[in-house]
Amino acid sequence: MVSIITQSEKQTILLGEKIGRNAFAGMIVLLYGDLGSGKTHLTKGIAKGLEVGGTVSSPTYTILFEHSGRLPLNHFDLYRITGEDDFFEIGGYEYIQSSGVCVLEWADRLDWSKYDRLEISIEILDDNSREIKLVPFGERYKDWLELL
Repeated sequence: MVSIITQSEKQTILLGEKIGRNAFAGMIVLLYGDLGSGKTHLTKGIAKGLEVGGTVSSPTYTILFEHSGRLPLNHFDLYRITGEDDFFEIGGYEYIQSSGVCVLEWADRLDWSKYDRLEISIEILDDNSREIKLVPFGERYKDWLELL
């Protein structure tokens, strides 16, 4: 596990950009954190690191936004997902088995224990500061995190 303190929205985005620059095909990034913690800002940075053009925002009502970049970015917001069946119906499992990078906000809505993945939890420390914990699951993610 790696723990990083960011002192601003900009620093959170820069951390995301570093993650995106180093992302690999088929990467699964699960985001955990309260409303307003910075999950979407981190994802904006990941998109920038993946060279995604255009605006990146939270897909709260559509559940999924697909973006083109160096690698495809599949950005999910699972807040309204009620279980495995909902995720299956939108083709979620096909996306996470693709060569794109999948970033999933509100990942606690589903069980990810059978997947190798990077879990990122964001804790609000104050108005500007966040503690961001990166926890790898699987050898590829452990090796990746050591190089980040």
